[in-house]
Amino acid sequence: MAKLEYIWLDGYQPTQSLRSKTQIRKDFGGTLEECPMWSFDGSSTEQAEGGASDCLLKPVAIYPDPQRKDAYLVMTEVLNADGTAHASNGRATIEDDDNDYWFGFEQEYFLWDTLINRPPGFPEGGFPRPQGPYYCSVGASNAYGRDCVEEHLDACLEAGLNVEGINAEVAAGQWEFQIFAKGAADAGDQIWVARYLLERAGEKYGYAIDWHPKPLGRTDWNGSGMHANFSNGPMRESGDEAVFTAICEEFAKHIERHISVYGADNDQRLTGEHETQSIDKFSYGVSDRGASIRIPVGTIEDGWKGRLEDRRPASNADPYKVAAAIIKTCKEAGQG
Repeated sequence: MAKLEYIWLDGYQPTQSLRSKTQIRKDFGGTLEECPMWSFDGSSTEQAEGGASDCLLKPVAIYPDPQRKDAYLVMTEVLNADGTAHASNGRATIEDDDNDYWFGFEQEYFLWDTLINRPPGFPEGGFPRPQGPYYCSVGASNAYGRDCVEEHLDACLEAGLNVEGINAEVAAGQWEFQIFAKGAADAGDQIWVARYLLERAGEKYGYAIDWHPKPLGRTDWNGSGMHANFSNGPMRESGDEAVFTAICEEFAKHIERHISVYGADNDQRLTGEHETQSIDKFSYGVSDRGASIRIPVGTIEDGWKGRLEDRRPASNADPYKVAAAIIKTCKEAGQG
């Protein structure tokens, strides 16, 4: 017997939530091909009307489920009853899933203590010491929620997700994990499954996961992003500064294309402060964390071979849509 946890994204706007349900299968061999199409009640997830409520779940990726016995995580995309892509299906927006495009997403988030309705480390009715000592911190007066974070890291690694690291972030109770993948679909699948595992790990500790880009409002505390590091063959191999310049200049022409899929309420985070550029402006610069796109110093030191980092995507952005937009703009720049 095997437990298959089918995971999908609901139709809530402007930010979708994760949903899942379990199917029991006999004599299951652990392959994607063995996972059948399944259905669910779309009227309960803002994805259908009650009179025609069936939506379909198409399996697209499978991972071992380390949090349950004899179980697998099945990432799916939502289809209409006729088999066409549902309007909420961000994966279907990937027009060109070119595996020559590599992505490294830096997913920031806040743990949120459901008993006190604030991040761990925040005293009742106020704020902890100003940010500064919490980034990459250690110790009970600086790092909050580590047990949950470590459990999540182990779960991701056991599931086979390509997590490259974790760290405590700038604000108290704020953390980050990083995932690398090749191709927009695989990158999106892995980020969404990692988010799912984090949500489920948080249940054990009484933590909700706050993906909002500015959950502490207009205060002097950093927001949360999902910085998108990306490269393609010409960026990794040409050794030509002009390739990077052409891509950045093309991004400058398509601010709305990117901002429209870079997460709801991102205007609260992209203010020009707290290591951000203003949401209505575009800039790029070497080692500049206040720019829209940062050119890592390592890219230059390696002879203009490497990656770029788009710092604008919010923590609640859909990685499928972010990666799809990046690929589209790079190709329009004539560089890949």
